[in-house]
Amino acid sequence: AELGRVFTPEMAFAARPGDVICQLADIARAPDVDRSDYVNAARAAYESWQLPVPSCGDVRMEEVIQHLVMALPDASILTNGAGNYASWLHRYFRYPGWKSQLAPTSGSMGYGLPAAIAAKLRNPGHDVVCLAGDGCFQMVAQEFGTACQYGANIVVIVVNNGIYGTIRMHQQKTYPDRVSGTTLQNPDFPAFAMAYSGFGALVERTDEFPQALADARASGKPALIELRISPEAITPTQRLSSL
Repeated sequence: AELGRVFTPEMAFAARPGDVICQLADIARAPDVDRSDYVNAARAAYESWQLPVPSCGDVRMEEVIQHLVMALPDASILTNGAGNYASWLHRYFRYPGWKSQLAPTSGSMGYGLPAAIAAKLRNPGHDVVCLAGDGCFQMVAQEFGTACQYGANIVVIVVNNGIYGTIRMHQQKTYPDRVSGTTLQNPDFPAFAMAYSGFGALVERTDEFPQALADARASGKPALIELRISPEAITPTQRLSSL
């Protein structure tokens, strides 16, 4: 049921990973096998896939992620929870090396914030940035107080589209006339951060983000940046209404 569900392969099979890796290694070492065309085409496809696709709304997530790539040191650690907002991070952010990403393998909403706090306490000299959706963040929002209590000066980027985006996407695909329980009543997220004595900033246009990130990093305290994005921007390449 899973083979070909997300990507359509030229050859699909189920097997023990170790056996397959050994066989692939044997093939790669064969003197009469020229894989250069395949490897070059795969690399070109990867680089083409990472070219930013313009999204809708006044805050464009692809440009936000591109700025993170440019502005953050190589030793930075990024974390995220579960939600469609993370698809921009996974598609456009180029991780510089091992131990630079903390993300849930089980699709756990709310994972990013406590993971960021733990990463910062373990690596106090590293920049740690958490990306969370508005619904994702509110699963564990009180942990921002933990960051303030223990001086874990992380930067939390709350991607606020006013909905549970992933669930809303599936509703739109399957039952577009029966939307239920996915609209959120959100707090003032920057004020929430400041109530804990942290730093808070609101970004309503893409060009406001670089300064907000610089201020957050320079604040010397746990920081939260709220991005107001359009609910129409449901994935890097799709609009909600087009589903």
